[in-house]
Amino acid sequence: MIIAIASLKGGCSKTTTAIHLAAYLQKKAPTLLIDADKNRSALTWAKPEKLSFKVVSETAAPKYIKDYTHIVIDTQARPSPKDFEELADGCDLLVLPTTPRALDLDALAQTVDVLKQMGATFKILLTQVPPRSTAARDARKSLEELGLPVFKAEIKRLVAFERAPLLGTTIKNYPDARAKDGWSGYLAMGKEVLR
Repeated sequence: MIIAIASLKGGCSKTTTAIHLAAYLQKKAPTLLIDADKNRSALTWAKPEKLSFKVVSETAAPKYIKDYTHIVIDTQARPSPKDFEELADGCDLLVLPTTPRALDLDALAQTVDVLKQMGATFKILLTQVPPRSTAARDARKSLEELGLPVFKAEIKRLVAFERAPLLGTTIKNYPDARAKDGWSGYLAMGKEVLR
C-alpha cells in the first residue's frame, strides 16, 4: 500500500503523521518512509536510528521500494495542483492532516477542491486536538456534513509530539505517561487505513 501525507499548510503534523503511520504499518509488514519534503524533517527525525522502519530521501527511494510492502510518503510542503495530480495517481490513499483551527481548515478546503476534481482517494485526519475541545467536534461535524471522508481517530495535542523527534523516537517510545494517549490516536488511525 502506498500512502502519501500532504497539506497545503505547514504545522499540521504532516511529518509527525508520516512517522507514526510508518511505525504502525511496520508492525504489520515491512514499511519504507520516503521523505520527499525539501526540509528533510523525517530524515532528521530518523538520524539517531531508533525508528523501527527505514527512512530514505525521494532520490534514494527507487533503490528500496521493491523490498517493502508499505510505502509512506512525507510529501513536500504546499504541493502544487500538478504535484497533487501525480500523488493521486501514484498512491492508494492521500492522508490530509489538519488542525481544527480556522486557517488550517481553510487551506484544507482548497486542497479538497483540487482533489475532488481529480477523483483522488483521500481522507482527512484531525491533528493537534486540544483537550476537551469543542473546535475539533465542530470541525468534524462541518467536514462530515460536507460529505468528506474523515478518520474517526483524532490526534491529541501533546508536548511529547514536539519532544519525540529530539530523541529520534516515536511518541510510543517517548518517556512520558501521557505519550500513550498520542500513540493510541495513531494506532486507531492505522487500523482505519488497513480496513
